[in-house]
Amino acid sequence: MTGFALGVDQEEWCGQLRALAVQRLRPLAEKGEPGRVNRPLLAALGELGLLERVFASGALELCLLRESLAYGCTEAETALALQGLGAYPVLRAGSEEQRERWLPRVRTGRAVAAFALSEPGAGSDAAALALAATADTAAAGGGWRLSGEKCWISNAPEADFYTVFARTGEGPGAKGVSAFLVPADRPGLSGAPLDMLSPHPIGSLAFDGVPVGPRDLLGEPGRGFRVAMDTLNLFRPSVGAFAVGMARAALDATLAYTADRTAFGGTLSDLQAVAHRVAEMATRTEAARLLVYAAAGAYDRGAGDVPRRAAMAKLLATETAQYVVDHAVQLHGAVALQRGHLLEHLYREVRAPRIYEGASEVQRTIIAKELYGAVAAR
Repeated sequence: MTGFALGVDQEEWCGQLRALAVQRLRPLAEKGEPGRVNRPLLAALGELGLLERVFASGALELCLLRESLAYGCTEAETALALQGLGAYPVLRAGSEEQRERWLPRVRTGRAVAAFALSEPGAGSDAAALALAATADTAAAGGGWRLSGEKCWISNAPEADFYTVFARTGEGPGAKGVSAFLVPADRPGLSGAPLDMLSPHPIGSLAFDGVPVGPRDLLGEPGRGFRVAMDTLNLFRPSVGAFAVGMARAALDATLAYTADRTAFGGTLSDLQAVAHRVAEMATRTEAARLLVYAAAGAYDRGAGDVPRRAAMAKLLATETAQYVVDHAVQLHGAVALQRGHLLEHLYREVRAPRIYEGASEVQRTIIAKELYGAVAAR
């Protein structure tokens, strides 16, 4: 890939993924129940080798994968991404025992993973989380008891294991957070689904003295926030890719509709107001796409400015997708508001990415902090 275009092989692969999403994955998604984990869909993602690609690829390939699947089947894209988000900390920070037990099952879609960071009082301010991990003096070999709540956790309460971030108290703020791999069958762990606008599964978790030990740690005690940020730095640009995929689907639907729909003695595309709006939608989508690719490339190169680039990519792409889908609905009119219409579906899907994995306001804060930090360093 150059700075501005994909290679021929990459373009062909993306086209194959888009076709696969429509022909093989969308039918499975349509059979699923909104707000529930679709295990047949996950199994298909595993059989096709797509879950394996999440863990074996770099950031750019992950972005191309998510963008292409989102174009044809948002449910498949989200199921794949949530597997990666929940299990990536195990890949990067887990012990050999943890990786051998869980990752083969995640890659084949036989085990459902979840990333449990957000809490009722600690969403955007992740360092303020309050889930307490208190020392369990009765446990042989040491350990902790987890007490508190997690909220807005994708794949909860149906996941088979959770990457959980809790306060072990080695230091103030982010310095006192540890990461744990918590199987869903641990005593004291319960959950409930939440009825959300977004159609993918989201729930809350309650921890009533859930026992965890040193073998459940992901990385070192007090270093859990770094595990979380390493994961988010990889996945934030690919959230932008998800958004770009939705924007491109909405744009293409709008081009086809306005070129064919007759009104006022011609087609909608003959109206300058319509044509100019479509041009704006296309330009913003292309700008977001390029920024996502640039952020992914920086991650793959190990560049030092990944947090800034990742934040910029997620910010612009998710805000752009909201703009494009909203204007696509407007140009389609009432037909786009009917249940089952592509744009009705995208309209519900597109809102959440501006909030999760760091709201737009958080991304702006990260960008500004990185920019002013560079000034201070000079």
